[in-house]
Amino acid sequence: MGKFLNPFSDVGFKRIFGQEMSKPLLLDFLNNLLEGERRITDLRFLDKEQLPVSNDDRSLIYDIYCETSTGENIIVEMQNRPQAFFKQRTIYYAAGSIARQGERGSEWCYDIKAVYCISFLNFAQNDISSEFRTDVALMDIDSGRLFSDKIRLIYLQLPLFTKDVDECCNDFERWIYVLKNMETLNRLPFAAKSAVFKRLAEITDIASLSKQERMMYDESLRKFRDTIVVMEGARLSGVEQGRAEGRAEGRAEGRAEGRAEGMAEEQRRIARGLLEVGTPVCTIAKVTGLSEDEIAGL
Repeated sequence: MGKFLNPFSDVGFKRIFGQEMSKPLLLDFLNNLLEGERRITDLRFLDKEQLPVSNDDRSLIYDIYCETSTGENIIVEMQNRPQAFFKQRTIYYAAGSIARQGERGSEWCYDIKAVYCISFLNFAQNDISSEFRTDVALMDIDSGRLFSDKIRLIYLQLPLFTKDVDECCNDFERWIYVLKNMETLNRLPFAAKSAVFKRLAEITDIASLSKQERMMYDESLRKFRDTIVVMEGARLSGVEQGRAEGRAEGRAEGRAEGRAEGMAEEQRRIARGLLEVGTPVCTIAKVTGLSEDEIAGL
């Protein structure tokens, strides 16, 4: 086992981003993610309002739901394998966070706060983009100008981030490099020059876990790995089944083509015999189903 926690496990992800002690790390990551757009000074975790992820998804999807000091909702999630209707799911969650802001009574005037849904994808999703980062907002189609800043969907496809440690030119890229490679590192880069990455190294060092925390981490890692193995097995089984069906279909098509060609050759043989005895071409065509041009070419 490596020196640092696997951030793709439930315990690892929550320890990095989802606890009070790691709040400065989440703030630093979010501010680097949104650099030049906005700065978040504080936030609180909405533990009692966790998103409705089913138990079947717990080894695949981990989410953190929080609110900034100015009222914006931020959903941060880690997803480890593709899911049907994934984009619709993130839109649904973001829309639900907006809808929950509604207040009873006639005095509320739709003063909604922005909702950010930030998705780490431990895979490449073909129907999102071929780029590592995809930012989605409500835009005017013709002008391309921002129509509303009240809903933002940000997708980070980790396999498409290919920079090496020396190629990272800002803290956001350094964050992504560390998260993508953390489990295989013997020491955390950037920790010597950054208080944030030094703190990250401290709280993700497996040796720093208590006995109970280590047991919880080992269990979450086991579930993560078991789920990945099961899904990979299902994928390979589907591929093999598809190949088998393809081979069977190919054999069936081959037999059908053979029968069809045999029947066609039999009709041509009959047509040649009728021609030899002087049968009119139009009659031969009616008997054999061949066209008059085909019969003339015999």
